[in-house]
Amino acid sequence: MAWTWITLVAVVLACLLWTWLKKRTQRNLPPGPKSLPIIGHLHMLGKNPHQDLQKLAEKHGPIMSMRFGFVPNIIVSSPDAAKQFLKTHDLIFASRPSLEAAKHISYEQRNLSFSTYGPYWRNMRKLCTLKLLSNLKINSFRAMREKEVGALVIILEHAAQEHAAVDISTKITSMTSDISCQMVFGKKFEDMEFDERGFKGVIHEGMIIAVAFNLGDYFPYIGALDLQGLTRKMKAIAKVWDQFLEKIVDEHDQPKEYGQTKDFVDTMLGILKSGNSEFEFDRTHVKAILMDMFAASADTSSTTIEWTLSELLRHPRVMKKVQQELEEVVGLDKMVKESDLESLEYLNMVVKEAMRLHPVAPLLLPHLSVEDCMVEGFFIPKNSRVVVNVYAIGRDPKVWTDAEKFLPERFLGNNIDLRGRDFELLPFGSGRRGCPGMQLGLTMVRLVVAQLLHCFNWDLPNGMQLSELDMTEEFGILVGRATHLIAIPTCRLKT
Repeated sequence: MAWTWITLVAVVLACLLWTWLKKRTQRNLPPGPKSLPIIGHLHMLGKNPHQDLQKLAEKHGPIMSMRFGFVPNIIVSSPDAAKQFLKTHDLIFASRPSLEAAKHISYEQRNLSFSTYGPYWRNMRKLCTLKLLSNLKINSFRAMREKEVGALVIILEHAAQEHAAVDISTKITSMTSDISCQMVFGKKFEDMEFDERGFKGVIHEGMIIAVAFNLGDYFPYIGALDLQGLTRKMKAIAKVWDQFLEKIVDEHDQPKEYGQTKDFVDTMLGILKSGNSEFEFDRTHVKAILMDMFAASADTSSTTIEWTLSELLRHPRVMKKVQQELEEVVGLDKMVKESDLESLEYLNMVVKEAMRLHPVAPLLLPHLSVEDCMVEGFFIPKNSRVVVNVYAIGRDPKVWTDAEKFLPERFLGNNIDLRGRDFELLPFGSGRRGCPGMQLGLTMVRLVVAQLLHCFNWDLPNGMQLSELDMTEEFGILVGRATHLIAIPTCRLKT
């Protein structure tokens, strides 16, 4: 009798196993490396996940299935695959996963970057695109941007006179932060106006916490236990930011002087007071968008500028060619204006090439599948996180000749653009979730790079050889240089 029960159980288990295997085979998940129990593939990610995923994709394919903890992930690493997820099936993958940092720091994901896809996000995106990031609004700050870049030039002129080395990373970051503050909040901020840690200190601390490995992002329900203490830290940073933003909003509630340029706070408060918004809109939404706009505009531009200048220092031939173009288009008797930028074709190639090799968000922000889907014959389950590795796409030897080399001339005579229409080059993403601040970011990068090359020649300090310039990456919310960029300026202009 016992053997009968054992046989029956064995048959049932075999049937269940066969059904599970058949279902899995029918679903045909994308290929991927073998995983470990519980942790999945987390052990395969090191300090630079975008590089690790690139190497894995070379072995397992451009659409790769991985599991990080209990969370299924689809890693996308080729232009054709990216097109499927960001264009063909864009609507299915237009949402965002619920991440611990986004919940606690971004007002329960009310901001534009991390909000889940739906009516609220669509209306907020439309509002931001029309009211905050339109060409008209961007151009209204043109004089201010040129003034701040001019102020940086004056500082560098003093350094040039003394033949002193300059920490370019610090100078650029400070300048872009000041520009972003003025566009978003209406003024610059001294460190102590913000918090005893300083304005930039709080921002830096928030970014470190946001990218820290968080168990709650990979093992649902563990996040509530806060075993790492990260939730407590995130809530503390969020409280500091909220107090700061409340103060800013209160100040902007006061009447402004006639003719004064409206910053982003003024615009958002005008929408709030008008009551014309198509969705529920209160001060919390205003603060979430303001935080988003500042975070997205400051460090992204400065990081791209750093990488572009780093590559130009390593390639004097390219730097000289940009300077020759500037001399022809602008002339050595005046500084670069934003109106000159569209005429600087080679400079634009240089910026494209820098963004190809050094996308500041190499994995973009994660997408979330809202339903089951078939892509390229593979089954993509609902609630999978989709990660587009634009770093791997930009260095794919099947797409780019001499993919690891810095060669701006590769864009000569072709129409590959970086605005999301060509999937070989996606620094700003594509589709519904493409970066709405792309035009502002490109304007900032091109203006600063053009001005610094037009006004100065640049040399590495202490007799450093070109091959000795450290190009190590540091992974975070953005991927920047691991070490600061230091160089010596020499004046070029005749003024």
